[in-house]
Amino acid sequence: MAMPQTIEAVRHPYANGEVKRMLINGEWVRAASGKTFESRNPATGDLLATVAEGDAEDINRAVGAARAAFEGPWSKFKPYERQALLLKIADLVEKHYDELSLLDTLDMGAPVSRTRGTRQRVLGMLRWYAGMATSIHGETIENSLPGEYFSYTLKEPIGVVGAIIPWNGPLGASIWKIGPALATGCTVILKPAEEAPLTPLRLGELLIDAGVPPGVVNIVPGYGETAGAALAAHPGVDKVAFTGSHLTGQLIVQASAGNLKRVSLELGGKSPDIVFADADLETAVPGAGMAVFANSGQICSAGTRLFVERKVYDEFTEKVAAYGRSLKVGDGRDPEVQVGPLVSAEQLERVTGYLAIGQKEGAKPLTGGARLTNGNMSKGYFVPPTVFANVKDDMRIAQEEIFGPVISAIPFTDVDEVIRRGNATTFGLGSGVWTRDVSKAHRLAKGLRAGSVWINCYQAMDPAVPFGGYKMSGYGRESGIQQMEEYLNVKAVWIKTA
Repeated sequence: MAMPQTIEAVRHPYANGEVKRMLINGEWVRAASGKTFESRNPATGDLLATVAEGDAEDINRAVGAARAAFEGPWSKFKPYERQALLLKIADLVEKHYDELSLLDTLDMGAPVSRTRGTRQRVLGMLRWYAGMATSIHGETIENSLPGEYFSYTLKEPIGVVGAIIPWNGPLGASIWKIGPALATGCTVILKPAEEAPLTPLRLGELLIDAGVPPGVVNIVPGYGETAGAALAAHPGVDKVAFTGSHLTGQLIVQASAGNLKRVSLELGGKSPDIVFADADLETAVPGAGMAVFANSGQICSAGTRLFVERKVYDEFTEKVAAYGRSLKVGDGRDPEVQVGPLVSAEQLERVTGYLAIGQKEGAKPLTGGARLTNGNMSKGYFVPPTVFANVKDDMRIAQEEIFGPVISAIPFTDVDEVIRRGNATTFGLGSGVWTRDVSKAHRLAKGLRAGSVWINCYQAMDPAVPFGGYKMSGYGRESGIQQMEEYLNVKAVWIKTA
């Protein structure tokens, strides 16, 4: 496995030693409590910034600002004006993209080769949402009542949105929530993850530069147990859009009951990635590997249950292990690094705990299997690409979401069997199929109970294509016209004309 080089410490312009304040009503303010928390580089442990720690009082202020904006000036913006604003935001994000991508790398560890590589997706989302801003419409409906009645529907913004995002892709996650809110005419309070709040806050500066009116977008960093919980339960919030663990998602559903706010949830996964013997194995090896090793496995739809047809199981799993060993692990600032650190000490403890559990249960690590501490990695949270063989369906590493670069390789024999076993999980977010047989591809696409099925690829994403889960992976969709509906109410209008 390739080892990292020494990276020269150069301070990011946003990590300038000043306390990062929260954005409420167009102003950068300190937390009402005066509390702050630290944000550190997970590759080195170095302090990046001290950040205002929001809690219930700050959320209350932000909701008040969002409500006033929604009922005030923002409600008078025409679709064309919202579109122009989103396009201006896209231009500013594009201008500052290298800075934003490096900030993602510093704050949560993803290799800069990955964060820079999401340029098309991030900018594409903003410009797609801009297009959707002028595409919202109701419909006229022919009704069957006796007499003269004209009936039609209006699509109206749902109101104040509480958006809670994870730490595994701060820039993209922020835009995935803010974009549809602006396009539909909603206002939003964004609660970034405490592990990686810097990029969302820097994005807030660009939103102000673009001319987003005060109160339309508010950004309140803080902890999930305080700021996040307050946002989910606040009676002034009309909708919560959440991405994160299924356990937190369940708490949000409970908190939403107070005013029956709309909720959309994109939660965890334990996705099957299925490789048939007739697949193009040379393509499937890196495809199956990076379905898990990308972003150090910190992707909710990662294909962590690797089902391999028994006749090629030993050969294929060894090749995936060899591929994992070939990847360069280290500080994400190095453009040659392919696997960075985990985001935090807490996440490191979780993942290494599962490494121990897997071996205790009888799984065999073909590569990886332990934390990396040599050289410059001793201060960071590094786990190498790991491939477990001899995995059984009932092992914890095959059933529970690890959220690390860990593959559980499981043999199978036939199509019906692998569909049944692939579905034998409480989750249903992503899935992959590798085969040259078109009939198999269609059978698996229909048979797998997951929100996305990738055939001979993995993690393909586009702003126009919906993404979301079945079962414990949540409900509602991100991207696509389906996401826009999550931010809109439908009003029926009846007019008696005679």
